[in-house]
Amino acid sequence: MEGNQRHVVIVGGGISGLAAAWFLRQGGGERVRVTVLEGGPRVGGKLHASEVAGVSVDEGAESMLARRPEGIELARMVGLGADLVDPGTTQAAIYTRGALRPMPRGQVMGVPGDLTELARSGIISPGGLLRVPLDQVLPATLVRSDVSVASYIRARMGAEVVERLVEPLLGGVYAGRADMLSLEATMPRIATAARSERSLLGAVRDIVHETPKDAGPVFTSLRGGLGRLPEAVAKASGADIRTGVTVRELRRTQEGWRLVTGPVPRPEIVEADAVIVAVPATPASRLLMDAVPKAATELARIEYSSMAIVTLAYPAAAFPEPPTGSGYLVPPVEGRAVKAATFTSVKWPHLVESDPSVVLVRCSIGRIGEEQVLQRDDTELVSLASAEMGEVVGVRGLPLDSRVSRWGGSLPQYNVGHLDRVARVRAAVAVEPGLAVCGAAYDGLGVPACVSTARGAAARILDHLGDRGE
Repeated sequence: MEGNQRHVVIVGGGISGLAAAWFLRQGGGERVRVTVLEGGPRVGGKLHASEVAGVSVDEGAESMLARRPEGIELARMVGLGADLVDPGTTQAAIYTRGALRPMPRGQVMGVPGDLTELARSGIISPGGLLRVPLDQVLPATLVRSDVSVASYIRARMGAEVVERLVEPLLGGVYAGRADMLSLEATMPRIATAARSERSLLGAVRDIVHETPKDAGPVFTSLRGGLGRLPEAVAKASGADIRTGVTVRELRRTQEGWRLVTGPVPRPEIVEADAVIVAVPATPASRLLMDAVPKAATELARIEYSSMAIVTLAYPAAAFPEPPTGSGYLVPPVEGRAVKAATFTSVKWPHLVESDPSVVLVRCSIGRIGEEQVLQRDDTELVSLASAEMGEVVGVRGLPLDSRVSRWGGSLPQYNVGHLDRVARVRAAVAVEPGLAVCGAAYDGLGVPACVSTARGAAARILDHLGDRGE
């Protein structure tokens, strides 16, 4: 059988690369041999869990969208279905104008659709509130091409909605800025409305009303942390997983592809019939520069932001009142280092089932353009996060335990024109037989979006192998 096998190499062992390996084996069976080459010491990328105060807590992504099926389906297919858990609460707040204020209901990514709820939240000043309903009488701002999130929403509802509602939500997802991020790529439903609707308020109300009341939780996770998913996928894929292997070159050959790995003085060659590039845009650009220069040039233009996650464990008695919501977001205009705080053990109560006396908190630090704060050492970042808990929540004393997780250059920025850029990348790759790309740089940062790109990449490779009669 080995003589009939075709070798597919996947560059990158994050969840996208691992999912691609799994889909290849599912679709190709024994006729496809899969090798995953990961430059780091472990697989999983930004999905990883480790212990804080004796509890396994995610260091990177802590949840995945439950209303997109790809992530949940993959977890079930690799044997983790019984470990999927729903959040205890997803009711978040905004820290602004000196207080924690509830996120208004009836909003979509911070864009309000209910003026009463917006006023009740206290997030927007009285002057800002008077500006929002002008959206209903202003001439239409019909969008004919991609624009920034800020430019469109500011034109319809004013600056405060952007600064104190939209910015913190976008910062929580992308660690980016609303005046740079693409409306089409980051808010597709709002972008659709912007092409045809006169009132943004009315469009958001329609979107909210279209969401089924029994749609279930927005997010889900896994017992023991979402960081369990990569290892389970890797094991189920049956692929040859090699860590600590950096791919330095990728070149087309007469029979397929040649990858150069290992140190420069002692290069190692890996031959493949097909290749999936599943690394972030910057290293993908370097790899593709020789074989697909047009794709490489476009990928090089995708910016990345860095961030750190500081996880703190406190005794429950340190809180003047038990936290009840899932956490809070902080608008950049507040000038605070912590952009978001999650009351992890409230959002995911299963984490402290064995010891309810512990409260776990997750503080996110760093947006694009704020790299200077991330240059502080771990002790300073823990002090920053602890001070935040004292000032905003009233926590007394030092944490029982802490952990700092740094994610340098980890979040791709979907800036204006992103979807067209991705289309050009895929068009350039499409003319190269036996080559595909996948990952967070393309269609979404979350696990379901990454799994979707992986499935598409695997299907392209399987089609190629099938066309060759193999």
